Amino acid sequence: MRYLQILAVLLFFSGAAKSQELFVFSEPASNMPAKSLGIRLTNEGMSQSGFVSRTIPEVMIGFNKNLMGHAQGFFSDMDGRYRLEGGSLYAKYRFLSNDGLKSHFRGSAFARVSTSKRPTYTQDINLEGDNSGFQGGLIFTQLLHKLALSGSVSYMKSFRNEGKQLPDMDRPDKMLSYTLSSGYLLLPFVYKNYNQPNFNLYFEVLGKTNPENGRSYVDFAPAVQVVLNSRTRIDAGYRFEVAGNLKDRYTKNMYLVRLELNMFNILK
Repeated sequence: MRYLQILAVLLFFSGAAKSQELFVFSEPASNMPAKSLGIRLTNEGMSQSGFVSRTIPEVMIGFNKNLMGHAQGFFSDMDGRYRLEGGSLYAKYRFLSNDGLKSHFRGSAFARVSTSKRPTYTQDINLEGDNSGFQGGLIFTQLLHKLALSGSVSYMKSFRNEGKQLPDMDRPDKMLSYTLSSGYLLLPFVYKNYNQPNFNLYFEVLGKTNPENGRSYVDFAPAVQVVLNSRTRIDAGYRFEVAGNLKDRYTKNMYLVRLELNMFNILK
């Protein structure tokens, strides 16, 4: 009985205290609960001389309170037929945690390595399907009751593969990436138990800069989210460019929908 009570409290605070940190287009500094498993299915769509889409199945593991990992696969019809493009491994380590009543401040370091068999067309680097490469960076997140604010900065480097480089096309090399994210818990107005649905509103700013020539872009990304029983998450968002001079990038004007299921305390 005591174990069930503790588990219920953990689930309650997972939904009540951190729901608005579950950003749609970026990751927060906070981790998923230890010994937990999450499964995601994401679909992205965009117009590139016709509509194309990408599907991303993903498994997430909370190893302990400070370390979590993701494994992703990428499938799309961007090069004609629908096929497996590649995969990615992501790890995040929380090194800073300052907790208060209905507030906390977190800091984490993250790294990603990806592979993709897509040909390269643009200087932009997208390690979720379009490019092979690695990324490393820092995230800081502040929770203030119903409002969550987060920012990240990272360095991205693509792996060279002459066989995928098309003649007379831009070659991806390195990028500096940054995000600024906000999330607000709109519903419920008053928490009674962790079974109550959560409704969150998000607004994110997503940008990259090529440090060699200064070419860059900035996207705005509004999104909505529903969290059910602190376990099931449904996201819908759209990102669009507001400034930039990077040609032919893939994620320009892109919708995203996602279903996520979480299972707590199931890993031994």
